[in-house]
Amino acid sequence: MAEIHEQRVNENKLDTVLAEDISFEGEASFTKELMIKGRYTGKIRATGDLYIASDADVEADIVADSVYIRGRVKGSINAGSRVELQGKAEVIGDITAPKIVMDTGCRFDGISRMRSPEGGKL
Repeated sequence: MAEIHEQRVNENKLDTVLAEDISFEGEASFTKELMIKGRYTGKIRATGDLYIASDADVEADIVADSVYIRGRVKGSINAGSRVELQGKAEVIGDITAPKIVMDTGCRFDGISRMRSPEGGKL
């Protein structure tokens, strides 16, 4: 059995980081990478990658290229490339992506759909 190793993100290479002390409500759109470390409520529409840190609490419907989750998410996730639940991630909502990866110890309550990047079924 292959073991998934924790992937560290170099925050210095990310364009935008919403720090732990930030609570944001609304709709975000971006084309590069974003990391959420605090609380976020609303919608996220992106062509870039989204990173959700281990202490983050996100309640949003998410559309992004890739989504890497270590914290808590409540809402649907639709990714063009992949979704990864890492560490002690918790997701309540449906996930749609061509690739879905979940570490041992994650919690997921929803429906997963794996579709090709073009939107068709695999």
